[in-house]
Amino acid sequence: MSEKTQEAVHQKTALVTGGSRGIGRGIALALAQAGYGIMITHYQDDEMAERTAEEIAQASGRVCIVREGDLRDVAEAERTVAEAIRTMGHIDVLINNAGIGMYASITELPLEHLDFTMQLNFRAPMLLMREASKHMIEAGCGGNIINIVSTHAERAYPGDAVYGGLKAALKRATESVALDLSPYRIRVNCIAPGGILVKEREPYHDHVGSTIPLGRIGMPEDIGQAALWLVSEHASYITGITIRIDGGLILPGMPEDGETSWGYRKVRPFRVN
Repeated sequence: MSEKTQEAVHQKTALVTGGSRGIGRGIALALAQAGYGIMITHYQDDEMAERTAEEIAQASGRVCIVREGDLRDVAEAERTVAEAIRTMGHIDVLINNAGIGMYASITELPLEHLDFTMQLNFRAPMLLMREASKHMIEAGCGGNIINIVSTHAERAYPGDAVYGGLKAALKRATESVALDLSPYRIRVNCIAPGGILVKEREPYHDHVGSTIPLGRIGMPEDIGQAALWLVSEHASYITGITIRIDGGLILPGMPEDGETSWGYRKVRPFRVN
C-alpha cells in the first residue's frame, strides 16, 4: 500500500477542547492547516465557535465538528470522546486545553471557586485522557495527547494557589500517564504557555510584551506550531515532558530586572561602573 493510500485510509484527526478561541483556536487551526480533521469543544461560546469552525473548514477542506458542553460534568467528558470517535472515526490527537483562571488569596478562597477549577482544569483532562487512551489502545495506532498547562505550574504568584497548583498537578500527572501509555506508542506531553494574547489586543498588551525577554507578547499561533511539531513524527522520541513557550518570561533572574510586570515589583539591576 502506498503512503498516499495509507493516508487516505487513516487521515489524522484531533479533538481540541476549549477550541473556540485563544490558544485552543490557535492549535486547532495549525492542525487543520496540516490536514487534520478537527473537533472542537466550547462552553457557551456559540458565535465564536462557529466562526472558528468555518476557518478550520477552510484550512483543512473538511467539516469541523463543534460540540458545546460543560466538561466539569463527568458524563459530558465521556460523551465528548464518544462523539469524536463516532463523527471522525478515530482520535489520533487529544488536546486538553479547556480551562479557566480564577485567583484569590487563600484567606478569601470561595469553595465554588475551588470546586469549579478542580473539576475543569484537572478532573476533566484526566477523564478525557482516560477515555481517549482506551480508544487509542484498542485502535492500535498509537496517538498523542497534549495537556495545556501554564508557566504558573513552575512559578508561584500571589492568589494563585488553586490555578497554579492544579496546573502543576496536571504537569506531574502527565508524566505518570506518559509511562502508563508508552507501551502503546501513545505519547503524552505538556505545553506551558506564558504571556500569550488570548483576547482583543490593547495597548496594555504591547507594554507587557516589552517586559518579556524576546520583546513581544506571544500569540496563539506560537502555541499552535509547537503543538503541531510535538504531535508529529519529528518529535517521535519525546514523551512526558513540558515545553515552556513564554518568550523567556520566567527565566531565572527576570523578576529582578526592569520594571513592574506580571505581579512582581521589580527593581533596576545593580550596576558597578
